[in-house]
Amino acid sequence: MGTITDTNIIEVDFGADSRAKYVVLEGAVRAAIERGDLPPGTRLPPVRDLAWKIGVTPGTVARAYSRLTDAGVLTAEVGRGTFVAEPEAPAPLYKEFQAPLAVDAIRHGTGGDSWAVNMLSPHLPSVGQTALIRSLLGEIAQDPPSGLMHYPHYEGEAPARAAAAAFLSGPMFGPVAPEEIALSHGGQQAIALVLQCVLRGRRPAVLLEELAYPGFRRMAEVLRADVIDVAIDEHGIVPEALRAAARDPDAQILCVSPDVQNPTCTEMPLARREALVAAARATDIQILEDDCYRMGPATLPSLRLLAPERVWSVSSVAKTVTPALRLGFAVAPPGRQLALRRATEYNSFGLATPMSDLAARLLVHPELPGLMAALRAEVAAYVEDARRILDGHALTARPDISFLWLRLPSGWRASSFCRAAEEAGVKLRAAEEYAARDANAPHAVRFAVNTGVTRESWQAALTRLRGLLDHPPEGLGV
Repeated sequence: MGTITDTNIIEVDFGADSRAKYVVLEGAVRAAIERGDLPPGTRLPPVRDLAWKIGVTPGTVARAYSRLTDAGVLTAEVGRGTFVAEPEAPAPLYKEFQAPLAVDAIRHGTGGDSWAVNMLSPHLPSVGQTALIRSLLGEIAQDPPSGLMHYPHYEGEAPARAAAAAFLSGPMFGPVAPEEIALSHGGQQAIALVLQCVLRGRRPAVLLEELAYPGFRRMAEVLRADVIDVAIDEHGIVPEALRAAARDPDAQILCVSPDVQNPTCTEMPLARREALVAAARATDIQILEDDCYRMGPATLPSLRLLAPERVWSVSSVAKTVTPALRLGFAVAPPGRQLALRRATEYNSFGLATPMSDLAARLLVHPELPGLMAALRAEVAAYVEDARRILDGHALTARPDISFLWLRLPSGWRASSFCRAAEEAGVKLRAAEEYAARDANAPHAVRFAVNTGVTRESWQAALTRLRGLLDHPPEGLGV
């Protein structure tokens, strides 16, 4: 397809519409695509050309193009231009959490031999926590403390919040009062609750690390917030870049993962945390601190401990006990507890009462710390396999983290490496999944520990990856 030269194909009348001009232009482009005037693959005019021809500023056209690109209607290719996207088959709603093994293997907590190994999302080992949960559920079913015939309510969740406070409190996180906590349906809902408490205005903006957990971007999109990417280096967020981004009048909150940066698997050092807090105070933005991936005790002060007046904390048991329970936590800064409580009640009234009863017992059960330690040890053994088999390549891994980050050697691009790996029976995530659509993502992949397969299957899959890394396609420079 060629570039469109007749801009009349895009029928736009700004005078007859009271909405913002970029919104009107966005709708006009969508309409032209739906009519078939702009088939897939058509290259749209450069921003300045179209702006001059239809009598608007380049910024208006750029914003319309950006919104359409974020929605997948257009694609932007560096150095080539903006194109009408090819239609895609609908993705599975829960692609992020595809089952790594057959249901029977998950149900019984047994690893199985498998040539194909799914490394998209972590699959934790069952080291006794499933038996404990079954036992506690049996006790609750016999005599449910919260009953089974009424709506969840704040006072009824008091035992669960007290247990969560004990579970979360620590020297590096600081003390937590039960009234500061909202129980959520997993860490993702905790993120949603915090953003609903903070975001204000018609089009607020959320600040993200330029490589960040995709759930941040998706939730900002759901809440109709713009995303501003902030540069990172080997230590995390660059403070000067944060100050510059936070000067945007719509910027309201930074979402960041200092203990376990997702996807790069790095830990933000103390000096950088202090600089980040100073920048947030200077620009008066809030901070959402995501601590959903760390499996062991924290070794550095949390952002909450360094700046309690502006930090909202989010965590869950998905990477330390099991993701099946969908049990998460949001912790509010002082004085914001009521806003968090209201957001929770307006979203779902609270956890189902049997789940609240389970949380109250499980989170403070005397067996739980030992089970969590055994789980970490099992994950660490799989991580050590990866370090040994992929030795010599740019692998970032930690024994207390259930995913790894791999920078690819010259000759491999992330997308082509993921395709080759899938042909070899291994599913990985390309760095592009953690970046903005039009960003230049690094040639790297993230892969997760899958203890649902035997060590032999895991090692064999890593060996196949090693073969790909050692033999990149010829003539493909990066």
